[in-house]
Amino acid sequence: MTNTVSRTQIELTNARAKIVGTRDGVLADAIVWLVRSTRVLWAGVATGWRWISAVITPLGWSMAAVAALALASGYVFGWMEAVVIGWTAVAMMLVATVYLAGRSAYDVHLSLPANRVVVGDKAPGEVQIANPGRRRLSGVRVEVPVGDGLAEFASPSLSGGEEHSDVFVVPTTRRGIVPIGPVRTVRADPVGLLRREIVWAESLDLFVHPRTIAIPSMSTGFVRDLEGAPTRDLTSSDVAFHALREYVPGDERRNIHWKSTAKTGSYMVRQFEETRRSHLLVALSLSAADYGDPDEFELAVSAAGSLGVRAMQDSRTVAVVASASTPDFAKQAVRSVRRISTINRGRMLDDLAGVETAETALRLTELAQLAAEDAAGTSIAFLLCGSTVTAAQLRAAAAHFPLGVDVVAVVSDTGAVPTLRRVTDLSVLTIGFLEDLQKSLAKRMAA
Repeated sequence: MTNTVSRTQIELTNARAKIVGTRDGVLADAIVWLVRSTRVLWAGVATGWRWISAVITPLGWSMAAVAALALASGYVFGWMEAVVIGWTAVAMMLVATVYLAGRSAYDVHLSLPANRVVVGDKAPGEVQIANPGRRRLSGVRVEVPVGDGLAEFASPSLSGGEEHSDVFVVPTTRRGIVPIGPVRTVRADPVGLLRREIVWAESLDLFVHPRTIAIPSMSTGFVRDLEGAPTRDLTSSDVAFHALREYVPGDERRNIHWKSTAKTGSYMVRQFEETRRSHLLVALSLSAADYGDPDEFELAVSAAGSLGVRAMQDSRTVAVVASASTPDFAKQAVRSVRRISTINRGRMLDDLAGVETAETALRLTELAQLAAEDAAGTSIAFLLCGSTVTAAQLRAAAAHFPLGVDVVAVVSDTGAVPTLRRVTDLSVLTIGFLEDLQKSLAKRMAA
């Protein structure tokens, strides 16, 4: 009897445990369902809010606020005029939503016939819009950001397979890198309460190169005067013969002078004077303190481009450097130079299109010091700056280069009469216009 009672109690306990476990499982499932539903609901609310906030313009938010305040104050205080204003604002918001309707299944393509132009040249761009589907698409407004501006035009309604293109002109009155795009289609009401944008095409960059002048090779005749001139440095292989000396381990056997070897009984090798190679260095100051106005800086950039292009056309070794700027909130000043690409003409002018002056950029003297340390083997150094650089600063900049380096300072002074003067071992060319560079270099060659 006792065993039967115990077995019954155990069965009752197990049954109660199963019931409790079932209740706990249902409660856990309910909690999981509630959490998942809350997440889905919150994600939907967040998506809807992002869509609404992207569609409603600041004017639309103001109109919604007017509607809410007018209706609330009108019904609370019994102001019929406020009620009318509130419902009018609501009606305007509802009517504005009609203008957002319409499919946007377009194919949009942005193209530039040429992504490199010279300052002042025409730079057209084209936007092509096509309807790849079979159903007609309603008209839409197209916007193309162009630098700090905006190109706008209206695309008509397009039937299936139809295309439409519009051409816009990019202003190139100033040198620089102009970002174009991305293209976006816009649907908006006439008042400007609601606005729906869809971004389509990628962005493109238009390089507006500085204007350069063709410098004839005769204008750089002083460069050819240096080409092949012997120096005091001795080398084991070159063109200018210097003397004979005894053979030492490591000398090349092809330099052994056999007749002298036969006479002296010991190996004798030829020794040469190292000839100079015309290695040009163009150093452009980007310090705002080195220029009197922006026009002087633009003239200096054009002069630097002209010198670099002429050197490339003459197959000369050329290095173009510019001042580096110290980033904002930096703990200490940055003492380095910015290297301009000289792989080819286009890459060099691309880099020059993006240079700008800065208050924190290195001054001409510091730039010359760093450029002289890095540019080993330089034979001619062109230092380009504005009219605010004094003669003492020019002499200090030229003093950083070793003896034998011909230093020429090109001072940009907009509208000034071109001059050529010598300051100790430094040649100073002052140009008022880009065309003066050619004449000044011709005078320097004849000097």
